Order: sequence, then C-alpha cells, then structure tokens
Amino acid sequence: MKRFIYFISILGFIMLWSSCRKDFEFSPSTGNLQFSKDTVYLDTVFTNIGSSTYNLKVYNNSNNDIFIPSVKLALGEASNYRLSVDGISGKVFENIEILSKDSLFIFIESTININDFPNPNGTYLYTDQIEFDSGTKQQKVELVTLVQDAIFIYPDRDNTTKVIETLTLNIGGELIETDLQGRELLPTELTFTNQKPYVIYGFATVPENQTLNIQAGARIHFHNNSGIIVSNGASLQVTGAFSTDQELLENEVIFEGDRLEPAFSQVPGQWGTIWLLEGSINNSINYATIKNATVGILCDGNPNEVNHKLNITNSQIYNSSAFGVLGRNTSILGENVVINNAGQSSFAGTIGGRYNFTHATIVNYWNNGFRQFPSVLLNNFIIDEENVATIANLTEANFNNCIIYGNDNPEILLDELTDDAVAFNFKFTNCLIRFQNENTNLTGPNYDLTNTNHYEGIIFNEDPNFKNPSLNELIIGDESAAKNQGSATFATQVPVDILNVNRTTSPDIGAYQHITFPEDD
Repeated sequence: MKRFIYFISILGFIMLWSSCRKDFEFSPSTGNLQFSKDTVYLDTVFTNIGSSTYNLKVYNNSNNDIFIPSVKLALGEASNYRLSVDGISGKVFENIEILSKDSLFIFIESTININDFPNPNGTYLYTDQIEFDSGTKQQKVELVTLVQDAIFIYPDRDNTTKVIETLTLNIGGELIETDLQGRELLPTELTFTNQKPYVIYGFATVPENQTLNIQAGARIHFHNNSGIIVSNGASLQVTGAFSTDQELLENEVIFEGDRLEPAFSQVPGQWGTIWLLEGSINNSINYATIKNATVGILCDGNPNEVNHKLNITNSQIYNSSAFGVLGRNTSILGENVVINNAGQSSFAGTIGGRYNFTHATIVNYWNNGFRQFPSVLLNNFIIDEENVATIANLTEANFNNCIIYGNDNPEILLDELTDDAVAFNFKFTNCLIRFQNENTNLTGPNYDLTNTNHYEGIIFNEDPNFKNPSLNELIIGDESAAKNQGSATFATQVPVDILNVNRTTSPDIGAYQHITFPEDD
C-alpha cells in the first residue's frame, strides 16, 4: 500500500511539473532569426540538369520556443527551386517550430530551363528568396544560380518500350553488340565549336570513315558512364591552341564531367573514356585537358601505323580512376604531355605496341587509396579467361627527356613474357625516374640500370621539385633535379614547352621549363 501511495505521489508530481513547463509552448517568431548565410549560391548548372543539394541553417538563439508562421519561396509554386524543411518537400510551409537555442536545416535544390527566360544569351542568373514570416517580422535569404545553356547529345529512346539505344561496334572487323548506351553522331554534329558547351549522355560515336573535329576553346562534359568512341576508319581531331592567358586557358579543349560544382572539380571516375577503337586512324589531340575520367584515353590496335595511331601534344590528363592513357597493342606519340593522379597507371602500354614520348611528365601522386601499378607500365601480353597468354611485339617504347615519378616506388614496371620470336624494345634517355632498385624485387636484364641500351643519361630518385602535385601543378622549380638536364637533341624536336616557353638553349627534363616559385607569405 505504501508503495502504491508513493507511486501515485511521484506520478502526480511529474504531471504537475510537466504542466508548469513552458518549453513546449511555442510563441510566434519575432523576426530575430539568424542564418548560416545571407545568400545561398547554388553553383553553376546546365539547363534542365538538377543541381546538388545545398543547405541553410536557421537559428533560434532566443530563450523561447518559437514557431515561424510561414516559410516559403518568394516566387511560390512557380519557383524553380525546391525546399525540404523538417524532411518535408515543398515550396510553402506553415508553423515551423524551433526549440530555444536550437536550429533548423533547410535543403535547397534547383532544376532550371534556360529557355523559359527571354534572351538568355548562353547564361542566365536565376534568383529567388526564402521568406520567413511576413509583414514587419519578415526576414529573407537570397537564392542565386547561374544557369548555362548547352548542346545536349543523348542516345535515342524507343517511344513504346522506353528502351535506350545501345551500340553495336566494329571491333577488329567484327560487329559486336554491347550494352553501352549511346548513338552515332549525326553529320551536323561532327564539329564541336566553342559557342556552347556540349553535354554527352552515353557514348557519342564517330561513324565509320568520318571525322569529329573539336575546335579550340570547346568544352565537352560527360554524364556518368559516358564518353566518345571513334569507330573503324574514323578520326578524332582535337585542335586546341595555346592561350596567352595562362590562367584562363580559353583556347584549350577541356573534357570533364557534367557536374560543375567546385566539389566535383577533382573527383576521379565521373565519366567513361575517349575510346579509339582498333581501325580508327589519324587521331590527333593538341592543347587539351582530360580530367576526372575512368580512363582518360583508351587506344586500341594499329601498332604499325606509320605516323602513329594517336598523336597527343601539349595536353594534360588528370584524376583518372583507372588509367590516364591505356594503350593496347597500339601506337602513340606524345610530346609535352602531362599525366598525373591515376588509380592504376598514369600511362600503360600493354600487349606490345609502339610508344614514343618526348618531354613528357608522367607521374602519379594518387592519394585516393592503394594503386597496384606504377606511373609507367609496359608489357607484351594479355591473359584470357582460360589463363592462356597472347604475346605481341613491343616494337619500341622510347621515353626521352621525361620525368617519371610519383609517391610510390618503383614508378616503372617492365612486365615481359619472354619469347625469342617476340620483341621487347624499350629505352629511357635523359629521364628523371623514381626507381630505388634495392627496395624492390624487380630483377633481370630489363632492370639492369647500367645497361645503356635501355637506360642512358638517367637521374634516379632525385627531387623533381614540383609546385604542388596533389593539385596537379607539375611545373618544376629552381631546385628541381630536372633543371638544365635535358638533351638538346630532343629539345630541338620539341622546341617549346607546354606553356610555349622556348627550351632550345637550356632544356629541362619534362613538359615544363622551370620557374622560380613565389615565396610564401
């Protein structure tokens, strides 16, 4: 009985105490809300492509629990912004409660069609406001988005089945059906200009015996699992040009993903690849930046092409989740090429082929996890699903006046399956290479670093003195071991560096002539 009376007394006390609490009595906002920002800038988006989600934090710093009578977009239901308040989506909300000394998150997104506005002229600044309360207590937070017009290239979709078109590719003379979404480019789409950016969904395929011309200043953006495929007999001609303004680089051609927010600017693996199929011909890339792909360039076949299947010059390839350049029994010539940050190798010449690089900076400072391969990988074989190896000639692999470096050791791998009938020819000449032989298990004649048939004028393991490799700033400084160490013979072949600086007098190794770094403040 005493326990029962005690329980009733405690229960009564709790009820009396609860009835006296004012914590749960919400009074109207007095117009003294505080915000994490006065203006929410949603980063540039392409027309009709949804933005990332941005947030605004609303603070109640008063000693009272309050409710906001209304939270709404100034343009109401007509607004191209979308809000989420307390987990509920909409554009107009009523009686939103915030406890004393507490806060509230509002999430903001947008999808905007630039053609809804008069005379957008390529870009349009779209604005709205979030209004808190009304009348004399009203407070506002501005919303701003820059919308950019673009040319969109989509795969076709069957109107009845809604199935998206997939590609049939001519690979080595054999028609192969794939599950790659995409379509062939139309004759009117075979020249990309700098008038508007291009946004590609799926794989845009250059038809057989046609040429895709990409002019200076063009910007090509790819959605996830998208890219360019160059078919049998077709060509890719990228004709970027040097810009006198090194900050803007407005004349180079840029290939990247379709997310324009700064948070995505260095994220690897946002799109697929530029794939040069076996049988494609006369491919040329000059003054281009290829970044954030899975494989920057995938080049297949035609190892005996007289003038090389791919000529790539004055170009940069960064942040590839697998390979910067992957050659498979092919032929590539590279001059003033810079490759960095790849999940596997920055350059891989596999299943033999022909590769000639002069004044290249091929390094790998990948910091997004473990990588299996070094900066430069050469091999002469492929092993099929039944564990049967196919061996091919590595006719030549020449690296002249190149920096081959990174945050691992060693940064070259020469993976040969020996066969007296198959060539494995390579040579590094006047290069700066990271290879500390005593710390590796790599042995055999390919790793005899004293053999001048393979290694001539090499500087091993000395500091290249890059400006900031983690940010892909690979110009070298005054303290670089590559300074003035290039061969004049190769410098004559490539007389200016990637920034158009003359190198014929005192050539440095790599794609850049050195500079004096500004002192830190």
